[in-house]
Amino acid sequence: MLAPAAHRYVRRLRGAMADLHKNYLFDPGYLLREEALRAKQAFQASKGTGDEAFQSGRVMAYYEVLSLIVNQAQSFGVPIADLHLAGLNLDRDLLDTPIQ
Repeated sequence: MLAPAAHRYVRRLRGAMADLHKNYLFDPGYLLREEALRAKQAFQASKGTGDEAFQSGRVMAYYEVLSLIVNQAQSFGVPIADLHLAGLNLDRDLLDTPIQ
């Protein structure tokens, strides 16, 4: 059995690890969101060019990755805001024709 001081240390350590994980997930969420929105802009600018198919594929790749992240977060009860993805609507913000 652990002494009370050891219990306090373990609780602090768990809290620090939770903050570390939260902070780790926050930055990639922001970066992926920004890159996905830039990819959509690049796709829109490429319409009618030879680059359109490639840019469309980039947007869909970001859509798939972000969709997986959001779905997993929801499954595990992780707030979307902790991933810096609050307010992002993948269908509206990344797809040209939102899925109904």
